[in-house]
Amino acid sequence: MHTLALALGAAIAIGISALATAHAQARIGSAGMGTLAERPEMVGPVIISIALPETMVILGFVIATMIILMVK
Repeated sequence: MHTLALALGAAIAIGISALATAHAQARIGSAGMGTLAERPEMVGPVIISIALPETMVILGFVIATMIILMVK
């Protein structure tokens, strides 16, 4: 039962962070494309803004890994 709870916690950690990142990137991406249509010189900040939410998935993965390593 203990291992099942840890696996479920790891799945929730990575799942929620992935969904939050997808939601954020969808909104930032559409706004970024609108910005680039009007001001093409803003390509650098738009790319950085689209890539920034990826840190949420990376942190979710780190937390999930830490939870899984608690099984031992």
